[in-house]
Amino acid sequence: MNDGSATDRVVQHLRGLVTASAPGAQLPSVRELTAHHRVSPVTVAEATRRLVADGLVETRSGRGSFVAARRADPPRADLSWQTVALGSRPAGEEEMQALLVLPPAGTLALSGGYLDPDLQPAAALGAALARAARQPAAWHRGPVEGRADLRAWFARAAGGGLRAEDMVICPGGQAALSSTLRALSTPGDTLLVESPTYLGALAAARAAGLRVVPVPADVDGVRPDQLAAAFARTGARLFYCQPLHANPHGATLAPARRAAVAEAVRDAGAFVVEDDYARDLTIDGEAPPPLAADDPDGHVVYLRSLTKPVAPGLRIAALGARGPAGARLRAARLLDDLFVAGPLQQAALEFLTAPAWDRHRRALRTELRARREALLAALDRHLPSLTPRDVPRGGLHLWVRLPDGTDDVAVTTAAAAAGVTVFPGRPWHAAEPPAPHLRLTYAAAPPALMDEAVRRLATALPH
Repeated sequence: MNDGSATDRVVQHLRGLVTASAPGAQLPSVRELTAHHRVSPVTVAEATRRLVADGLVETRSGRGSFVAARRADPPRADLSWQTVALGSRPAGEEEMQALLVLPPAGTLALSGGYLDPDLQPAAALGAALARAARQPAAWHRGPVEGRADLRAWFARAAGGGLRAEDMVICPGGQAALSSTLRALSTPGDTLLVESPTYLGALAAARAAGLRVVPVPADVDGVRPDQLAAAFARTGARLFYCQPLHANPHGATLAPARRAAVAEAVRDAGAFVVEDDYARDLTIDGEAPPPLAADDPDGHVVYLRSLTKPVAPGLRIAALGARGPAGARLRAARLLDDLFVAGPLQQAALEFLTAPAWDRHRRALRTELRARREALLAALDRHLPSLTPRDVPRGGLHLWVRLPDGTDDVAVTTAAAAAGVTVFPGRPWHAAEPPAPHLRLTYAAAPPALMDEAVRRLATALPH
């Protein structure tokens, strides 16, 4: 925090000098700025870099920094013709932007899809990436489907039902999901989803022109009887689900339902897209094996990403399927991205095969448990009526039921005004929600802030 404040102070000083000086005027040297602000040369260099990126300063090797030439304002353009050329906006964009928006400074976060920076193994990732960057082979093209050793790791982690040659490396889970929906369907087809379900899946399906039909889920996951009925009624050939700690509601598919779900998919001659995003986010007990581990006839399309359990910048995921479906998926990924950056693949493999990976998972389990318990305790203290009866055994979120008639979107807006970010339940449903909910994330803030965050949330609820 202090480094950031020092850098901002130098930036503001230099901005003032730029404003008051003519183009080409020389700015104070690094030594002068270091002495004036009592900061390190690294801080001065970072401040200068920001202003260079903004086009306000230019550096000249061996001579120092200078005020950059003023840029003339571009002529006002008439872009109205694009409205006709582009047509209607793609669906799902607004919800995804809301999901990924960064909270304003000073706001307490009970919303977000990634780990708090304090939970990310930044040092281990940095070391792995530095080692990968020094290896010339990492910068070569490599196989378009991804490194064989990294694909083998994902195949083993899927429980043995897939081989390395069945996998393809993708730049994150959302890219893998988008490619899957477009490769295995055509616009106008039906996609069955759990209800509620991952917002990114709904956005990707709508962008692909699919008709999304919800299938009810409860604390034991999707209901097999309703799934079978939905297949029969719609003729769908694709079902998307998160059997482990589903986002947003946290349910895990009960052991007694796994066979029935597989039977419903098999009887429909369909595929189930298994999004195993939470494989490394289990808090209590041990996670059951993926559905892909027991899939003799290739009905499961398996997706697993490292982004959620590690860090947002580790955009590495794997997509696995067998037979013609696997070939079609690999072809789709080739058309979308050619291949994933070699240094990032190498860094991921270095991290996954080092002791740092197991240490991170152990520490993460402990930290997530502490944060989940702190959020539950804060709800018991300030909003006991919102404390969920069924607490998820893993994942990143609590799914809390609001009183009937409550406007969850209005509560979200009022909470933001009170200084805490939460996410409404409405966008996670493909159709009308049966009841109002909020998704509260316990992975985005430390335990010490949970009580104050929930206290602020309480002021946003109607009394």
